[in-house]
Amino acid sequence: MTAQKLLSTIAFYALVVVIFVFSVFPFYYAIVTSFATGTELFKVNYWPKAFSWANYETVLGGRNFVRSVWNSVFIATTTVVFALFLAVTASYALARVRFRGRGLLLMMILAVSMFPQIAVLAGLFELVRFLGIFNTPWAMIMSYVIFTLPFTVWVLTTFMRDLPVEIEEAAIVDGATPWVIITKVFLPLLWPALVTTGLLAFIGAWNEFLFALTFTSSETTRTVPVAIGLLSGASQQEIPWGPIMAASVIVTVPLIILVLIFQRKIVAGLTAGGVKG
Repeated sequence: MTAQKLLSTIAFYALVVVIFVFSVFPFYYAIVTSFATGTELFKVNYWPKAFSWANYETVLGGRNFVRSVWNSVFIATTTVVFALFLAVTASYALARVRFRGRGLLLMMILAVSMFPQIAVLAGLFELVRFLGIFNTPWAMIMSYVIFTLPFTVWVLTTFMRDLPVEIEEAAIVDGATPWVIITKVFLPLLWPALVTTGLLAFIGAWNEFLFALTFTSSETTRTVPVAIGLLSGASQQEIPWGPIMAASVIVTVPLIILVLIFQRKIVAGLTAGGVKG
């Protein structure tokens, strides 16, 4: 190995270490802080001197925090189900059915995702009130599906375009209907892409704050991000850093577990569009 190549390798791995530390350290420090109480919260400690579960007991013993977790689970899961169902059927039409304006329609779908949430907040709020779903989980589900669908449709359409046409033609010769082709032929091939887009949609719905804050007015319908944002201390001036860090760790760990479980599917999903006939 030449000196230049050795230096390049060392520089590459050094950069990887820097990126890893920069990405992981905030979460690690949140874990350390979540076990601190009292004046220890205001001391810079990179390793906890004592482990105290008081912050976790405070958070989990709160009136509605656990309820907020279940609200987030229900809303995020339902959002993924609706988004993937609509995205799979729409991507089949956009990728396999030829009709006039197909490219323009796909660009319009993608353009919807370019609008910032704050720009459509007032219009969505009026729509939510008109439909009578204010302060219900369905207000968040509808808004999350609207913003998640363009991305899932675009990605799945790209993947479905690259699937071999011969598979679909063979199914048609055997008398398969479009619904059978979608469910029995394409879904197994699109499974990695579905996992990737579904997980990203779940994370987006799980972490969303603006719509969840605007479309809810009671503690029983709040999602986790709003519940954490509204945590209060013993007085109006006190910021409960310990419980906030403990709550952040509680809601972040499930996402890390999901990514670790489906990491192979995610990697496969990122390359699913490379399938050639």
